[in-house]
Amino acid sequence: MVRVIISLLAILISFHSYALTQVSASVDKNPVMINESLILTVTADDDIDRNALDTSALLADFIVGRTSVNSQTSMVNFNTTRTTTWNTVLIPRQSGELNIPAFDIDGVKTQVIKLDVLAANKSAASTQQDLFITTQVSANDIYVQQQITLTVKLHFAAELKRGSLTEPTLAGANILQVGKDKESENIINGKRYRIIERVYAISPQESGEATIKSPIFSGEIIMPSARRSNFLSFADTKPVSVVGDDIELTIKAIPAQVNGAWLPSELLALHQEWQPEPSQFKVGEPITRTITLTAAGLSEEQLPEITIEVPQGLKVYPDQATLHTGLNNERLVSQKVINFAIVASQAGEYQLPEITVPWWNTVTNKAEVAKIPAQTITVLPNADITQIVTQPPPSVALENTTPTPIVETVIIQPNNSLQWLFLALWLLTLLAWFISAKRPFQSKKINAGTSSKVNNAHLAMLAACKQNNGELALACLLPWAQSQVSSNSESELLTTLDSLHNYFNDKALTDAIIELQQRYYGKNPGQWSGNNLLTAIQTLHKKGHSKSADDEIKINP
Repeated sequence: MVRVIISLLAILISFHSYALTQVSASVDKNPVMINESLILTVTADDDIDRNALDTSALLADFIVGRTSVNSQTSMVNFNTTRTTTWNTVLIPRQSGELNIPAFDIDGVKTQVIKLDVLAANKSAASTQQDLFITTQVSANDIYVQQQITLTVKLHFAAELKRGSLTEPTLAGANILQVGKDKESENIINGKRYRIIERVYAISPQESGEATIKSPIFSGEIIMPSARRSNFLSFADTKPVSVVGDDIELTIKAIPAQVNGAWLPSELLALHQEWQPEPSQFKVGEPITRTITLTAAGLSEEQLPEITIEVPQGLKVYPDQATLHTGLNNERLVSQKVINFAIVASQAGEYQLPEITVPWWNTVTNKAEVAKIPAQTITVLPNADITQIVTQPPPSVALENTTPTPIVETVIIQPNNSLQWLFLALWLLTLLAWFISAKRPFQSKKINAGTSSKVNNAHLAMLAACKQNNGELALACLLPWAQSQVSSNSESELLTTLDSLHNYFNDKALTDAIIELQQRYYGKNPGQWSGNNLLTAIQTLHKKGHSKSADDEIKINP
């Protein structure tokens, strides 16, 4: 018991007598290369508050990275030793002789360290580089909103355990990484390096002088002694950081003579393709015209919309644009491809107007216009399709009170069961119109126990949608539309699909009809589903376009 008491007294006396007496500072390398990291170590011989080290005085000459703190306490023969160690990663901002100032830790100061920072062009610097970053831009003198590429390469000769690379920064600019990282190897000054390459697209939004701040790499490398050991630990790694050179840019404003869209580019071109060949155009068969817009130094979002105008007798159905972005000779190239399906209703020659896109040539500093010249196409007659007629067949006499149907007459080829079925349905629909035309018009009062008269054109339309029969739906559209109007004058106006869109002015109906046409006339025809068109027609009835009870009649497919 006496021995225990004596031991405890000795420990208490040693704790009471121990106090901070010395603080030292050191760096792991001197000289050091500019933009390369070094580790500043500050050690105090006591257990000190972790926040006692203030590194704000270093910010003027260094990029200050993360700081790690380690505290240790040991006892040997009743002699207690305590130490507190701070490790801070620093990157010099400039070459020359820099001073790491003295640090005050609880009234005890470290010594000043003179650090020799080597410039990148000195031969001695090459022997110091195990890790460095290079940066390069495609152009330094550019226009506002002109897109350039920044290539960042991380070179390392040491073995990395972990690390991360920040993104470059430029005030008032859009920055986006292009593609994935690329890895390679190269020998520089007799030393083998692994290289990680990353490419960014930068589009400044403000004119004036600007600076691209280089990315910063922070990580840990495995020490040579650790590679010879079978067991790795945290003590076998070393924190490192490195930053590349900043890049100065001159960003010019939009020239005063530019009117309209601003498209700064090194090269902008328009190109077209036809399918089938122009000499094979026929009435009723879809013609695919592909327009391709290619631009260097513009993003996908900057590419303008492309529309084409067609004369009367042609109908155009644009497809959704396809966008691509890639690198070509370290230049960012964007591309927009649009397919237009064109359908001719009658044979003849058609004059297509030119397509133009004004742009600014950043190489010649001049305004230019990319264009596809106007051209004439010839549409040949089609033996399988006749012209669209705008009056009923002569064998059917309709009363003036009945809307005049618009019929697209199709020549039926033999041995085709689908076409015979379509003809039979068409004849049944025509017969229904004839019967309804012979009946006198009577206004009926709506009673709770009675139902409305069945509209045969509406039934035929619903049946086509339920059966997903696109050909029948196309043939029934205009007769259905004319069955919804209340007077002959309105019926006579509904002679084309355009007049149908204008009369009903319903977006859901218009979208459904366009979807139907693209399924049959687009570049990639496929199976049509009548759900959207069916829903649009039924919604119109609920809004009051028709007061009949046809919407409540279920059609079996």
